[in-house]
Amino acid sequence: MRLLYQLHRWPGVILAAVMFVWFASGVVIMYAPSTTPTVEAQWRHAPLLDPQAGWLSAGDAWARSAAQRQADHPATSAEGNRGGNARKRGALADVLASARLVRRAGAPYWLFEDGSGARYAVSAIDASLHRFDAAQAQEVAAQWLDEPASAVSVLEAFDTGAYVRNYENLAPFYRLGVADSSTEIIVSARTGDVIRVTDRVDRVLFWTGNWVHLFRYLDAIGLEGDARRHILTWTALATVIVTLVGLIIAWIRWRPRWGNKPQYSQGRVQPYRTWSGRWHFWSGLIGGVIALTWISSGFLTNLPWQVFTAANLNRDEAARYLGNAQPESLRTWQPHAFGPEGALTVELAWSRVGDEAVLHAIDSDGNRRVLDGGAPLSTDAVLAAVGRVAGKAPSAQVLQTDYDAYYYRRHQQTANDRPLPVLRVDLGDAAGTRVYVDPQTGRVLSRQDTSRRFYRWAFSALHHWDFGWLYARPLWDGWMLLWLGFGLTMSATSLVLAYKRIARTARSRNVQTDTAIGAEIVAAASAPTPASVPEAPLAEPTLAKPGIAAATGAAAGPVVGPAVNPAANPAVG
Repeated sequence: MRLLYQLHRWPGVILAAVMFVWFASGVVIMYAPSTTPTVEAQWRHAPLLDPQAGWLSAGDAWARSAAQRQADHPATSAEGNRGGNARKRGALADVLASARLVRRAGAPYWLFEDGSGARYAVSAIDASLHRFDAAQAQEVAAQWLDEPASAVSVLEAFDTGAYVRNYENLAPFYRLGVADSSTEIIVSARTGDVIRVTDRVDRVLFWTGNWVHLFRYLDAIGLEGDARRHILTWTALATVIVTLVGLIIAWIRWRPRWGNKPQYSQGRVQPYRTWSGRWHFWSGLIGGVIALTWISSGFLTNLPWQVFTAANLNRDEAARYLGNAQPESLRTWQPHAFGPEGALTVELAWSRVGDEAVLHAIDSDGNRRVLDGGAPLSTDAVLAAVGRVAGKAPSAQVLQTDYDAYYYRRHQQTANDRPLPVLRVDLGDAAGTRVYVDPQTGRVLSRQDTSRRFYRWAFSALHHWDFGWLYARPLWDGWMLLWLGFGLTMSATSLVLAYKRIARTARSRNVQTDTAIGAEIVAAASAPTPASVPEAPLAEPTLAKPGIAAATGAAAGPVVGPAVNPAANPAVG
């Protein structure tokens, strides 16, 4: 039992602070707005496309920019060659993954993404590869914010940072500010896309929420990537152990009146007299199980062994899904002036699966329409694409018109993130793999198998509580805030108890030190001094008699020491 106390007490001194930060930042994350613009917001803020005859088709722009794209691709740069996957990325660079025609800073561009994830802006006029300069970034930001360009200024140009994590394929970036405002906007120099739009409150919520929750501050001292994830993972595991031990201790020390154990003094059912001890006991006993589910599920999401399959296709799988064919319509269709029905169009987007392609015109409200009498993607093309990835033909498919336990919308997701209806394709394999595909665009939205379904309940359900009627607001808010409150109380009182124990230990050591010093002073004061010690009287010097000296052969001289009494020693004389 003593070992349990020590295991819970001393590691808890440090881990209580970590838990407090996790629970507090969890509250912030619940209500912090997303600073990444949604696709719907991008359409809403985009300038009208107003396509003109003579602009290049997507196929022409892609083919004519091949040499420029190859020279600009990370696989052919010094930085890309240091990686070990340069050859693989180079092969995927020939796959056209997406093509969108937009207007940026007054000019039309095809925005391409290749199979390796590299992004490019290619002029729809002359197929030249384009990088947006600071002045054009100002124009993009001013268009988005509906401000004059003179009110927007470039604060810095940069390549990496916490705000652009997961957008590395859009680097470099410009950070721009608005005069007399705390608003800042980040624009990609590679594509002209707006990456972040924040004000001062948004930035405070980001730094006190997601940034501290995921230990992002370790990136600032060089512990980024795997190093940060490992620290986060093993810290979570240590916290799981300490919390579990605390629960065991609480159950052992709880003595309810209906139980067989006698109560503590004054009829208490728990052993603590101080307010901090009582609050820590009850918040841990009641909220400890939920806290344990949060921490243990957080540990699962960062497991270093990659035991769970991914919900999304990797680059190789996505390339196989799309196939290498370029449909003729994608190669030859050229933009032209629209009639009144296309006056509000802000983007043209090609969707391709295998040898089929469809072109959508998208307006500022996010409405889609198929252009020029094109046909939607066929179910057969989608099934063949899924089969290329799986290595076998699907066993069943159904057009699903509602969400289920594995395909659903999170609170901050939009209809474009999780569209309905959705085509659900079952592979009928041993893992029970199921793929969800957007029938309009052919985009793979999610992949679920046995491993992923376990992860959905072991992590997402126990960390976000995003299932069933519980996920409906405001019920979900009340549930989360209740248990986060217990977690905050438990960790805050842990800090109070730790402070009290450390202070008590320090005082005890000071008292022991003072007592020892006092004892030494008293001992020194009571010890006899040399002046008070009685001394033996010194004997008078005695001169040896000549007879004695002659008999012994000693030299005549003073004898120092007690006087010799000849009468007392017959041998002398």
